[in-house]
Amino acid sequence: MLAYNGGRLISYMVAGALAGGVGAWATHLVSVHHAQLGLQLLAGLFMIFLGLYLAGWQTVLGRLERAGGVLWRRIEPLGRRWLPVRTPAQALGIGLVWGWLPCGLVYSVLVWAIGAGGAPQGALLMLSFGLGTLPALLAMGTAAAALAEFVRRPAVRRVTGSLVMLFGGYEIVLAARMLVG
Repeated sequence: MLAYNGGRLISYMVAGALAGGVGAWATHLVSVHHAQLGLQLLAGLFMIFLGLYLAGWQTVLGRLERAGGVLWRRIEPLGRRWLPVRTPAQALGIGLVWGWLPCGLVYSVLVWAIGAGGAPQGALLMLSFGLGTLPALLAMGTAAAALAEFVRRPAVRRVTGSLVMLFGGYEIVLAARMLVG
């Protein structure tokens, strides 16, 4: 489990570095202040989409996941050579591949990584995200059935989604205040 998740974290960091690098490059196209505010607005909007997705109320990120499936269809066959997993090295390889699995939650944080300030900051943000998901994923590996049942409860999904949407709205309000003021 640790080797698999280590591979997943490495993939997240690479994706975060790419997104952060693109964001840093894009800030040269417009003023840094306006670029940061625009990216903050975009991140807040994606957080609202994520909250709607988690709560089961909207599927905008589901459509984005399907679009990511185009890349996944090219990467996924690479992971097959490490199956069945018998060694930590094979688990690391699977984790490296599965870190690119289409996921609306990951995409939402990648949008945030674009505005992180650069490639190192984007990689660090994605590492933090991955480490934040690590306890849940490790727990799911050991208590998958009970945890999966709890997470599927509509009330849990609605509360989680609502909290993420509130945070996204807060980000948008902060950015809007800076644009106006």
